[in-house]
Amino acid sequence: MEERDIRPRFRDSGVEWLGEVPAHWGVSRLKFVASTNDDALSEREDPLRPVSYVDISSVDLTRGITHIEEMVFEDAPSRARRLVRDGDTIVSTVRTYLRAIAPITDPSPTMVVSTGFAVIRPRDFDPGFSGWALRAQGFVEEVVARSVGVSYPAINAPEIGNIPVAAPPLDEQRGIAAFLDRETERIDSLIAKKRLLIERLQEYRTALITRTVTRGLPPEAARAAGLDPSPRLKPSGVEWLGDVPEHWDVMPLRRLLSEPLKYGANEAGEHDDPAHPRYVRITDITDSDSLRDETFRSLPPDVAAPYLLEEGDLLLARSGATVGKSFLYRRAWGECAYAGYLIRARCQTQAVESRFVRYFTASDPYWQWLNSAFIQATIQNVSAERYSGLLLPVPPRDEQDAIVFYLDSQTRQIDFLETQVDFAIERLQEYRTALITAAVTGKIDVRDEVSVTPYRVE
Repeated sequence: MEERDIRPRFRDSGVEWLGEVPAHWGVSRLKFVASTNDDALSEREDPLRPVSYVDISSVDLTRGITHIEEMVFEDAPSRARRLVRDGDTIVSTVRTYLRAIAPITDPSPTMVVSTGFAVIRPRDFDPGFSGWALRAQGFVEEVVARSVGVSYPAINAPEIGNIPVAAPPLDEQRGIAAFLDRETERIDSLIAKKRLLIERLQEYRTALITRTVTRGLPPEAARAAGLDPSPRLKPSGVEWLGDVPEHWDVMPLRRLLSEPLKYGANEAGEHDDPAHPRYVRITDITDSDSLRDETFRSLPPDVAAPYLLEEGDLLLARSGATVGKSFLYRRAWGECAYAGYLIRARCQTQAVESRFVRYFTASDPYWQWLNSAFIQATIQNVSAERYSGLLLPVPPRDEQDAIVFYLDSQTRQIDFLETQVDFAIERLQEYRTALITAAVTGKIDVRDEVSVTPYRVE
C-alpha cells in the first residue's frame, strides 16, 4: 500500500521573519489574538498592600524572571503598576535592546510588573504557545527594530500589537508548546551543567593561585625550578594570610613600589583621536588584560603626560562594582593614560615582579583583606592609602619568577578549558534560539510529538 505523505505543505506567510509557514496555519497581528495591559493597580490602593515587584532588569529572555523584590505599595516605585496572571507574557517596551521578555507562570497574587512592560494576555492563543512565540528570535528583533530612540529605545504597546505572528490550530499550538517545554528543558539542563563546570574551573584557578602565592610551588614544580620542595612554614603575623614559607618576607605594598601609588586623571574622556594616548577607564579593560576597541577614548598629549603607563604598571580599581580588581598594563595596549577611578602601582623590579603582585590580587587572602578595607558600606571604596598598607607575602626574587612562570602555564590551560566550555554554551544557546523559531513558525512538524535528534556538544 502506498504511504500517504502527511508532511505539511507550505505557503509564503508574507512576513519576512516568519518566512514560509504550513499552508493550514493562519497569520495574524498579535492584537487580534491577544489583549494588552488589561489590569493595573489603582493609585488609591491600600498603602500596606504587599507587592512582589518585577522590573526590566529582573527579566532575561532565556531565564525568565530572575529577581522579585518584596515591598508594600507605599514603598513601591510609581512604575510598579501592571498586574499579571498565569499565562500572560511580559514584553519590555523600554530599553528594548535588553530583550526582557518572559512568560508568567503561576505568579503570586501580589505580583506586579513595571509599566515598562506590555502585558500580553492571549485570547485565541494557547498561553504556552504564545509564551514561546513572543520569545522567537524574529519577534524579538521586530520589537527592537520598531523601537524609537538611540540611547533609550522604546516602543509603545499598540505597535507591539501590530507585529504579525503565526497562528496554528489550537491543538498544534499546544503540541508545539509541549515540545518546546521538553526540548528546551533538556538544553537548559546541559547549559546549567556546563556553567557549573565553569564555576568549578574558576574555583580551582583561585585555589591554585592562592596556594602558590602564599605557600610556594607544589613540590614537583619546585624541584624542577631548583627550589626546596618542602619549605618550613612560619606564622605571617597576619590573620587573613596565615602561614608562609620561613624564608619569605611579609611587607606592605608601599615598600615594594618605586614611587607612591598615584590616582589617575579626572577627565571626561571626550576625545577619540587615535594619534593621541588612549584614555583607559575601568570599563575598557577585560579580565584578560586586553582593551575593548569599541570603547576607545583618548586624551590630548599634554593632559595625558603625567598619567602615562609603563610596562609592568599595575592598575587597581578603587571604587564601585569593580573595586579590588587589578589590571596589568602591557605595551600591546599602545601609549595609554589612566582614569581617576584607577590607582597606579609601579613596582621596584629588583624587589618584586609586578605579575606576582597581580596573581596575589587574584587570591582568596587578598579578597578577605579587601572586604575589611572598604571605607563605606554602601559605596565600596579603597583609597591609595589603604592599598599602600596591603601586606603581601614576598618570596625571593628568583622564586617569584618561578611562581609567575608556573602560574602563567597553569592558568593558561584553565583559561583554555573555560573558553572551550563557553563556546559550547554559546552553541547550545544558538541551537535553543533556532529551535524555538523553527517550532513556532512550523519548520518542525510536532503534530505527532516526534522529538528532534538530541543536540550534543562534546
